[in-house]
Amino acid sequence: MIFFVIGKLLDGAVAKRAEILTEGTNALRLIDGAGDGVPGFALEDYAGKWMAMTPGSEISNEVKDWLKASGRSVYWKRLDQHQKDSPLHLYGPEVGGPFHILENGLTYEVSFESGYSQGIFLDQRINRAEVMRRASGGEKILNLFSYTGGFSVAAAKGGAEASTLDLSAVYLEWAKRNFRHNGMDDSMHHFCKGDAFHWLKRFAKQGRKFDGIVIDPPTFSRDEKGKVFRVEKDFGELAGLAGRVLGKGGWMLCCTNYRRMSDQEFEKMVKLPGLSARHQKMPEDFSEESYLKSVWVE
Repeated sequence: MIFFVIGKLLDGAVAKRAEILTEGTNALRLIDGAGDGVPGFALEDYAGKWMAMTPGSEISNEVKDWLKASGRSVYWKRLDQHQKDSPLHLYGPEVGGPFHILENGLTYEVSFESGYSQGIFLDQRINRAEVMRRASGGEKILNLFSYTGGFSVAAAKGGAEASTLDLSAVYLEWAKRNFRHNGMDDSMHHFCKGDAFHWLKRFAKQGRKFDGIVIDPPTFSRDEKGKVFRVEKDFGELAGLAGRVLGKGGWMLCCTNYRRMSDQEFEKMVKLPGLSARHQKMPEDFSEESYLKSVWVE
């Protein structure tokens, strides 16, 4: 009886998201915890391959039975910001190496063997679509803390020249592959390894200007010299430096998933004098909590 109830809840959550799956998008969050009546359990679909996620070390037997019955490749990730372990294979065929997903008509490389993160953050789907919509030929877009370059690829697809910046050479190479997966010449764009603060000051000295800037840093990070970045203390300075290289009529997308800050506090931190600020809601498949704060400053 319990299996039937849980299974019905899970089936219902998946069915609600059917319209998101299109020829151009095959990656999304299928189940989002309490938002779908299943607290403590989330499930993401990557081109038919599933990633289950729980904050604890166990999945209930009812949910396990449902996952196994799907016949899919199913992996499980324990959500722990202090011990970021790689996902474990649970059921179905093992996924060997990287594979491709589609989002908004773009191809992105993901991997279940890349560590704690799979190569793309699905909660940014709407923001990437908006960056692609805003981008046009001749524009210059700067993507800070770029990870695997999702925003850069979206900007380039819209026609812009993208500058992709990250501390990790591994992720910058991944970003270049994402350009090539979409038939774009990565040599026509720019890739910068290093600290965002350093590069923003350098760009300002050079007099470089950008039409759009994406700022989506981790909540906490430490650069190669040991300098610590904390969203709640340092994002305001970061936004101010970015404002110095923002061209006339340009925009900034400022994002954080730091939960101990209200939308109003974050807006106050990133809003620049003379510019307006607009909040962007999360994608509808993320129904449990609006943890991602996204502010368009323009």
